[in-house]
Amino acid sequence: MRTTIDLPDSLFREAKTQAVQSGVKFKDLVAQYIEAGLRGRDAAPLRREYVPLPVFRRASGAAIPARSNAELFELLEREEIGSARP
Repeated sequence: MRTTIDLPDSLFREAKTQAVQSGVKFKDLVAQYIEAGLRGRDAAPLRREYVPLPVFRRASGAAIPARSNAELFELLEREEIGSARP
């Protein structure tokens, strides 16, 4: 079932980040947490095989992320929109 909920921006970003780090879709993570809350138990995050992102370094040694957070969120948004199509 499709529904709409309003979340504080900080909570949304934290949950979206958790989904990315766990390798699961945002909607699956939210469903798991809601189910766990209804059952009165702690939610163990869904996990797929963890594959670390490559880390690039500047000459100074500072790490350069493979993708910015904005780029990651854009990719996730496209993924969720694509999965909603029939």
